[in-house]
Amino acid sequence: MSAGPVPERTEQRERRERLVRPLLIAFLVVCAADLVGVLADIGGLHLVAKPLLMPLLAGYAAARRGPRLLVAALLCGWAGDVFLLADADLAFLIGMGGFAAGHICYLVLFGRRRGALLPGTGYAVVLAVFVVLIWDGLPAGLRIPMAGYSLLLTAMAYRSGVLGRYAATGGALFLVSDALIATGIADWPQLPAPDFWVMLTYVAAQLLLTFGALGAPGAPGARGVPGAYRERSISI
Repeated sequence: MSAGPVPERTEQRERRERLVRPLLIAFLVVCAADLVGVLADIGGLHLVAKPLLMPLLAGYAAARRGPRLLVAALLCGWAGDVFLLADADLAFLIGMGGFAAGHICYLVLFGRRRGALLPGTGYAVVLAVFVVLIWDGLPAGLRIPMAGYSLLLTAMAYRSGVLGRYAATGGALFLVSDALIATGIADWPQLPAPDFWVMLTYVAAQLLLTFGALGAPGAPGARGVPGAYRERSISI
C-alpha cells in the first residue's frame, strides 16, 4: 500500500486553509466598498463590487470545506446579483430565478435536520399579509412570480433555524432585504437610502447563513475542520 497520496492531500488541505482568512477579509472589504458605493451613489463602484461578493463568500465556504450545497446557494446568489444590476423586467425575473435556485439549495441543505424553529404559523401569516398588501402595487407580470418566490423564500427563512441562531437570523434578514425590494417595486414609502439597506441586510443574511451552515453541529463540512464556527465561539 502506497502512502504517497497522504502528504499530497495534507498539503492541499493546508493550502486551502491558508486561503480562509484572506477570502473572508476580501469579502468584508468588498462589502464595505459596495455599501459605500451605494450610499454615496458611486454607480461604478457598486457595479464592480457587487458581482465579487458571492464568489468571495463561496470561495471562503469552499476553503472551509463547507457543504457543496452552501457553495451552490451562494453562486446562485451571484447569478441573481449580476442580473439584478440590469434595469429590465426580464433581467429581474432571471435574477429572481437565480435567488430562487439558491433558496432551493438551502432547503435541501437543511433537509430533515431538527433544531429550534420559530412557529411556522407566524411565517405563514406574515407571508400572506405581505402578499395581500403589496399585490395591487406590483406590475401584473411580476405578481405571480413574486408570490411564488416569496413562498420559497419564507420556507427557507423558516427552515434556516435548524442550523442555529446565525442561520435563523440570516434567513430573517433575507426576508427583510427582499421585502424592501418588493415595497420599492410597489412604490411604497421607502427608508432614506433604500438601496443601502437592501444590500446591508442581504450581505449580512448570506454571511450569517454561511456561518450557520459551516458551524451547525452535524452539518456536512463542519466535522474535522480546524476552527469551525460554533454558536458560542467564532474563529476565522
